Amino acid sequence: MRHTKSNMAAARYLKVSYQHYKKYAKLYKDEEQDKTLFELHFNQSGKGIRKHMGGYGKSKDTTPLQDVLDGKASIVDYTPDILKTRLIQEGFIEEKCNCCGFDERRVVDYKVPLLLNFLDKNKFNWVRENLEFLCYNCYFLQVGNVWSDSQLAQLEDYTVDNKYKQDEAPDFELDESSIQHLKELGLWDEGDEEGDEFLDFN
Repeated sequence: MRHTKSNMAAARYLKVSYQHYKKYAKLYKDEEQDKTLFELHFNQSGKGIRKHMGGYGKSKDTTPLQDVLDGKASIVDYTPDILKTRLIQEGFIEEKCNCCGFDERRVVDYKVPLLLNFLDKNKFNWVRENLEFLCYNCYFLQVGNVWSDSQLAQLEDYTVDNKYKQDEAPDFELDESSIQHLKELGLWDEGDEEGDEFLDFN
C-alpha cells in the first residue's frame, strides 16, 4: 500500500490477481479508522494516479478518465482499446468477466481475455454504467459473434493452401520430457524410438 495508489495497482505490484489481493486485504482492519485495508486503499476515482499511463491515442491526452466517462471531454482521439486499457490501469472496472467472473491470466503476458461491451450497443456512449467486460465465451453467448465470418473461416481453415498455415504436415516428434513421462506411465515402448507410430496395449 505504501508503494501504490489503489488496490488494483497493489495487486499488480505484488504480482497476484486482484481477487487474491482483495481476499487478504479485507482480512485485516485498521482499528483507528475502523476500516479494512481494502477499504482504506480503495481509490475508484484514481486520485493521485498518473493518468494515461505511457500515453495512448493520437494526442497522448492526459484528460482525467472520469471526465471522459462523464462526457465532459472529447473522445475524438480515443478508441475502445484505449478506453479499455485506461479502465483497467486506473481501476475503474475490475479486470474480470462481468457475467461469469472469469479472470484467468495468460502466463506469457498476464492478460485476461476480455472484451469491452457497450450495454446499449452504442459504441459512442462511454458513461460508466454502459460499460462492462465480458470474456469471449460470455460475449459470444450474450452479444454475438466475436469474429466475422471471414475471420472464422481463416481460423478454422486447415487446408494446405491456408496462408496462415506454416507447416504442410503436423510434427508429432516428442521431446525428451514427454518421452520420459510416457516411460513413467508405462506407455512407452523402446521400439518407438526406432520410428513405431503406435503404442501396443495388447
